[in-house]
Amino acid sequence: MKVELLAHTHSAELISALPVSEVPVKDFLAHLSFTFAIEGISRACSHQLVRHRVASFSQQSQRYIQVKRLQGHVVTPPTVVEKAKEGFDSFIGEASDAYAKLVAEGVPREDARFVLPNATETSLLMTMDGGSLTHFFGLRLCERAQWEVRAMAEEMLKQVRGVEPELFNNAGPYCVQLGRCPEGRFSCGKMDEMRERYGSS
Repeated sequence: MKVELLAHTHSAELISALPVSEVPVKDFLAHLSFTFAIEGISRACSHQLVRHRVASFSQQSQRYIQVKRLQGHVVTPPTVVEKAKEGFDSFIGEASDAYAKLVAEGVPREDARFVLPNATETSLLMTMDGGSLTHFFGLRLCERAQWEVRAMAEEMLKQVRGVEPELFNNAGPYCVQLGRCPEGRFSCGKMDEMRERYGSS
């Protein structure tokens, strides 16, 4: 997985252009924009991303771009590596062969892609405003979030803290942002660890 912050609005420039500089900086989050290039994530992960409807996405097409042989172009979960890699790799090989055969037989790529697994790698551009990004971190940095989207969110947080440390100093999972776990009985029970990992520096 590769995550890169390509462009963002600088809060200092925005604040200096407005006559209301006494308004707290955090109130300008909705007017800030952050664009990321994300490569090498699974289709399963990209499906989680597009649930954040306040963001804008441009995703690599499986309709116009023929998928290469899947081996080496899939995301393998760590639990699969530990427990069932042989069976996983066998299925990926079969799916790859089925896709290639369909395309060779004249089936349009947009139809052949129906056999491709959620593990297939994809790349996309994603743009969010600062407020939506903070909400994204609250949900996706939670210990209960899926491992791949959480790893991506961690890298995104690292990069936005690098360019806007004041705005994102207290960003993190909601237990860090709110000072309490919003998951109720589903809490991971690791609030202290989360505060240590993501809390303000």
